Amino acid sequence: MPVPINRTTTLRAKSYPFIPLVVVLLPILWTGCSSGVGSSDPAPFSGDPWPDIRAERIATLLPSAMRENDIDAWMIICRENNNDPMAAHVGCENAGGSAAFLFFLGENGLHSIAISPAGEATALAEKKIMDEVVRIERGVGLWGTVQEQFERFSPGSIGINTGRSPISDGLSHTQYDSMLNGLDVTWTARMKSGETLIRSWLSVKLPAEIEIMRRAAAVTAAWEIEAYEAAIGGVTTDRDIADFLESKMAELGVGDGWAPEQNPAVNSGKDRGHSHPTNRVIQPGDFIQIDFGIRVYDRWVTDIQRFAYVLAPGESEPPQDAITKWEAARAGSRAAFGAMKPGATGNEVDRAQRVVMEENGSISVMWGTGHPVGYWAHDSGPGLSGGRLGRELRAGPTQVLKVGMTFAFDGFHSWPLSDSTTKTISVEEMAVITDEGAEWLTPPQEDLILIHSN
Repeated sequence: MPVPINRTTTLRAKSYPFIPLVVVLLPILWTGCSSGVGSSDPAPFSGDPWPDIRAERIATLLPSAMRENDIDAWMIICRENNNDPMAAHVGCENAGGSAAFLFFLGENGLHSIAISPAGEATALAEKKIMDEVVRIERGVGLWGTVQEQFERFSPGSIGINTGRSPISDGLSHTQYDSMLNGLDVTWTARMKSGETLIRSWLSVKLPAEIEIMRRAAAVTAAWEIEAYEAAIGGVTTDRDIADFLESKMAELGVGDGWAPEQNPAVNSGKDRGHSHPTNRVIQPGDFIQIDFGIRVYDRWVTDIQRFAYVLAPGESEPPQDAITKWEAARAGSRAAFGAMKPGATGNEVDRAQRVVMEENGSISVMWGTGHPVGYWAHDSGPGLSGGRLGRELRAGPTQVLKVGMTFAFDGFHSWPLSDSTTKTISVEEMAVITDEGAEWLTPPQEDLILIHSN
């Protein structure tokens, strides 16, 4: 019988009276993970694989993304503090004064140039991220040197970091005005948003990245199961469960998958969206949702939900109505999974689940079926949404699923409550697109996790 979670006053450094139980469970939970991450490995995410992976991404994935989006040159302007979201992806995360990172695609392949103030230019040259590093004196503006490179390579189209997505909208208003004033109209007239380029490039992950995410997903799912194993109906609170997961993150030295105030999101009551856990005590008859993600190597994130049901005292299994709701949500998840394959569009995946939801009596939900996950919990790439029944599917090129894309997606079943609110099962899994279709990053939840009550 699990024992209750012990609340303490320290958020991330806690001691729990049920640690012996967790130690017993760990070998079982980890043995089933194909990731190779186990309790015998105290630092499964040590080291820094990012520099090598970044270099490979620039060399192999960026040229094809530029060709796909008809961009001959891509320009990123980096700065100290509040840097462009693309800074770490191209190597200018440590910019002091304003620096320009330029990528030119020509007949001989990709050529990269950094234009950087003195000081940082020396360090950039030592790191060998770019093919060339052009040093400018401090206090001298960028734009004369940038224009020299445009004249040298004569690109027909130039991508800049503006767009609707925050990930691709890294060029500040001040930088944009300065660029218009500093460059000849010959070049500014050739500029266009680099949003589709960024989406194409970031959405596809290298095999090495997928393996990192696979290991992180195994850890995430295993911890959620451990948290449920230690809970008791009528005693444990949503906050207790979140505290346990936070202590596991601190112990392993990994970060939050998204805003710490909302991660882990634990909810045993009515739908509350992405929100903080409360001190609500879990009760018999509750469906409990854990929406949780971790960040490993300070780079890649996970996003997985696991659901449990709180049994009444003396119960050994849930009532049939609860089982039916769970099986309906699982069926929606499997319908979405089956629709995820190269060439499919995000709204086709969303529609596949919504058909199953309607057949099983679920009310409609406001959320899309899924989203890309990788560098952010809501990463750049095609959303699995837009498939509402009764509406025309509008397939666009940015929605197409490709091999190497990674997604988090939900299996939905939702029903109304007596106070005009709703309750939704939204078991969330992670998958990667392969040549054959979708592949789970960690085994999906097949059955409700059961929690006993006093």
